[in-house]
Amino acid sequence: MQYLTILGSTGSIGASTLDVLALNPERFKVTALAARSRDDVLFEQCVRFVPKHAVLLDPAAAERLQKKLKAEGLPTKVLCGTAELERVAALPEVTTVVAAIVGIAGLRPTLAAAAAGKKILLANKESLVTAGGLFMSAIRDSGAELLPIDSEHNAIFQALPRLRGSSLADCGVRRILLTASGGPFRKWPLSQLARVTPEEAVAHPNWVMGRKISVDSATMMNKGLEVIEAHWLFAAPPEMIEVVIHPQSVVHSLVEYCDGSVIAQLGNPDMRTPIAHALGHPERIPSGADFLDLARTGNLSFEAPDFARFPCLRIAYDALRAGSAAVIALNAANEIAVAEFLDRRIGFADIPVLIEQVVSLTPAQVITAIDDIERIDRKARLDALAGCAGLGAPQAVSGG
Repeated sequence: MQYLTILGSTGSIGASTLDVLALNPERFKVTALAARSRDDVLFEQCVRFVPKHAVLLDPAAAERLQKKLKAEGLPTKVLCGTAELERVAALPEVTTVVAAIVGIAGLRPTLAAAAAGKKILLANKESLVTAGGLFMSAIRDSGAELLPIDSEHNAIFQALPRLRGSSLADCGVRRILLTASGGPFRKWPLSQLARVTPEEAVAHPNWVMGRKISVDSATMMNKGLEVIEAHWLFAAPPEMIEVVIHPQSVVHSLVEYCDGSVIAQLGNPDMRTPIAHALGHPERIPSGADFLDLARTGNLSFEAPDFARFPCLRIAYDALRAGSAAVIALNAANEIAVAEFLDRRIGFADIPVLIEQVVSLTPAQVITAIDDIERIDRKARLDALAGCAGLGAPQAVSGG
């Protein structure tokens, strides 16, 4: 029996995880659920799974949840704050932590799970993007097990040999190929990108995701962040990681070997598949996803990414090569830029401009502790907010 803490249970990854757990009740028990502020969704999850703990970052939401649970007669204890997130991630009875909180808010609890030696199902990009060195050291020191549940990294994990301390090159790996859908604007004229609305940017053609990650997919910053994640997860240098656009989102990623073999992982675009793989690993368990019908799928196509259309991808590669401080600034600036775009204060084409500007203002620095990361992150956010003010009014981002 695995006992789980799910960090970010009300988001799309959290909801998909709970769907898989419901299909396999003899294997899993929910100990703690955690979210930012969606007490209504968290209440429904508590009714369904009756966890020992429920954590919210928003005090008002936590108070509302406590009243609802008391009225329902449920024993779940409501906690509030970042320190409580860290506590439920490291509870002695918890064996498995699903790290799915979006943004830098997920960093400390995910690191707490790593330090406590848990089995970690990682969807929180920021833990590797901003703190890759610290995070991987914590994994090694504690003996924690790290399993990626992003579809692309999970695919790579499945296609790689078990490294057992060997380098990729020693195992015959020539390169890692991360697939990308290309998002909703892959074929749009470049001249129209400045007029993209938030509604258009969050309408992903293949995946059902949250608003922030949907915008990241539209700019392909999500793929840039995944390149950085792959660098840490698989000890792969930037030149060994390539991105290929695959609009059908059936091939989730590939690994090419020195003998010319290419091993790919395929499946319908459903996050329950990689989640079930990681939950059951090394066994296989039902996910609830539809099985892939290749005859019905038809043609699969691939193309190289256009860096003029997707400058965020180039900026991410540049930041990875520049070092940890640049990557922290990249992530922080992107979070601010996406939030400002969704609030219609900057245009879609302003997002990469703002990110590159903030990264250029961030000097190289040595990162030795999480406080260093948070300091650089705070400075980058302030630089990004200041930069937004100088970008001017967006063009035609008020439509539906």
